[in-house]
Amino acid sequence: MKTESVIVFDFETTGGSISGGDRPIEIGAVRIEKECIVERFQNIMNPGFPITSFIESLTGISSQAVEEAPDCEVVMEKFARFIGDHPLVAHNASFDIKFLDNEMSYLQQYRQNEFACSMLVARRIYPDALNHKLRSLVEHCGIQTDDVYHRALADAEKTGLLWIAMVNYLKQMYGLQDVPFHLMQKVSKVSRRKLDSLMDTYKQQEKHTALSLFPNN
Repeated sequence: MKTESVIVFDFETTGGSISGGDRPIEIGAVRIEKECIVERFQNIMNPGFPITSFIESLTGISSQAVEEAPDCEVVMEKFARFIGDHPLVAHNASFDIKFLDNEMSYLQQYRQNEFACSMLVARRIYPDALNHKLRSLVEHCGIQTDDVYHRALADAEKTGLLWIAMVNYLKQMYGLQDVPFHLMQKVSKVSRRKLDSLMDTYKQQEKHTALSLFPNN
């Protein structure tokens, strides 16, 4: 059986409005395999215009660093090769996916990758968390990490560790052998009150599959 890889990624951008011309200034990503981070990707990029002092103070990425960085198209070409056809994860994924799709369009490429939102998964399985911002969830789960936020690789790594923690939580809570990406996608979309039913159904499917593979056990 082919080992499933998931790419967790994060953008830092000039702002939140693609229609207003905002573009990325940094991309960070990690590849997760067998519940471990096995590869990383990070690049600052030049959006083609100056960044604001607010964005510089928020991210710590200087205007000079952006000016000296390769153009967005160069970095995104590399990132497209990095992600391949792997499924994608981001925290508040609707934000990052819209920037990814916009940047891919500049390359005349169009994403086929499926994606899931770690924030939506966390809302289903951690309803008692203070809130579902990345920092709060990292603290809620007791994930040991640095205190760096609003840098793309740092946020991608934390989101990756959160993703692993949520996979392990579901395994332990429901007695599952595996929690594949497509199941996490379903968790992100199901209502909280239907989560137990979803997981029980999957558990029965898992048992049925195991019995068909090993009928004498």
